[in-house]
Amino acid sequence: MTSLSIGRHAGQIVWFLAIALALLLPELIPSKTALTKMCLIGITIVFALSYNILLGQTGLLSFGHAVYFGLSGFAAIHLINLIGRHQLPIPVLIVPLFAGLAGAAFGLLFGILSTRRHGTAFAMISLAIAELVAASSLILESFFGGESGVTTDRSVGPTLFGIDLVPQIQVYYLIVGWGVLSAITMYAFTRTPLGRMATAVRDNPERAEFIGYSPQIVRLLSFIVSAFFAGVAGGLAAINYEIMTATNLSTAASGSVLIMTYIGGASFFYGPVIGAIVISLIQLSLSDVTPAWLLYLGLLFVITVLFAPTGIAGLIERHLPPLRARVLHHLIPSYLLSAAAGSVFAVGAIALLEMNYHVTLNAHEGPLLRLFWIQVDTTQPLAWGVAILVTVCGFFLFRRTWPLVGGAWNEIDSRLRKAAP
Repeated sequence: MTSLSIGRHAGQIVWFLAIALALLLPELIPSKTALTKMCLIGITIVFALSYNILLGQTGLLSFGHAVYFGLSGFAAIHLINLIGRHQLPIPVLIVPLFAGLAGAAFGLLFGILSTRRHGTAFAMISLAIAELVAASSLILESFFGGESGVTTDRSVGPTLFGIDLVPQIQVYYLIVGWGVLSAITMYAFTRTPLGRMATAVRDNPERAEFIGYSPQIVRLLSFIVSAFFAGVAGGLAAINYEIMTATNLSTAASGSVLIMTYIGGASFFYGPVIGAIVISLIQLSLSDVTPAWLLYLGLLFVITVLFAPTGIAGLIERHLPPLRARVLHHLIPSYLLSAAAGSVFAVGAIALLEMNYHVTLNAHEGPLLRLFWIQVDTTQPLAWGVAILVTVCGFFLFRRTWPLVGGAWNEIDSRLRKAAP
């Protein structure tokens, strides 16, 4: 196989490896806690990919995408309860499909109103709809169950292939199956004429309208497709957790998926996958380490907006040409120096943030704080002085080493231009 054909099929190979890894993870990490986290990550990936149909492909910034996730989840919960009462003889395995149809129906209902505008107006309308639905969730108790939500039992109804969804491992593979099918379908959508017109409407709606396409219709259809897959994610969440509450409809959930998509890279199809994994791991793991984990998540988002607006996927794509040209190793020395200096700065900054958070909000726990496996007395000026000194030194070291990274990139770019035909 030539290098050209390898490069052409590299993306497919990566996706196949990712699917294989997802299938093997329960064997590689035989832990119930890890399995629970992997189920959440799988659901979040589908949700983030559905949001990227709006943000990355159609250029619609929505602050209320959790509406379609949550409403479809509630619809799935009620559907499973109907199955449990023997009023609907279908297996629970296909409930995510009906949840997706419910999401598409809600997408049509709210999309007719919101897609009449784009840009800031669309964002504000989506936020208003999110607040409206969130308020309704506390009023319409027959559907939303009030503050306690609605529960169900996923093991009811007829089984298919002997799968009753009692063990969590079966739910995990159900999520993987629906996740892979949804990802393939969403990728196929990007290659359809409608998907390409959505990109055209994002880039230049006036020109798209000039050649005979209605930007509103294109946005509405993309909105419905996005809501459908958000509904699939909501159906999977209903099966996994066996409960849906008003929290699933909140603007916080919508903001979370926005952050995932942006940090991962909205301009690339696989960007939301990376963002969903990274942010989910931060939410699940970092929250056990520090109560200030939301602060670090916010800082990560700010750093991404300022220094890596194309997200993690954009950084990966930036390094692919040097990798193909076999000159990427020239970046390693400058990267190592900059990473070392940045680590010193990060240690000092984290120490200051944790001590300040402890003194401000957790003073009732006493002056002692365990930081980096060291017991720190926050009442001692020496601790603050050392943290400030490390932060300042790390910052100036980082500033001195960063031009080395820029110089290495200039050299690589020069080599790539010379090697170009």
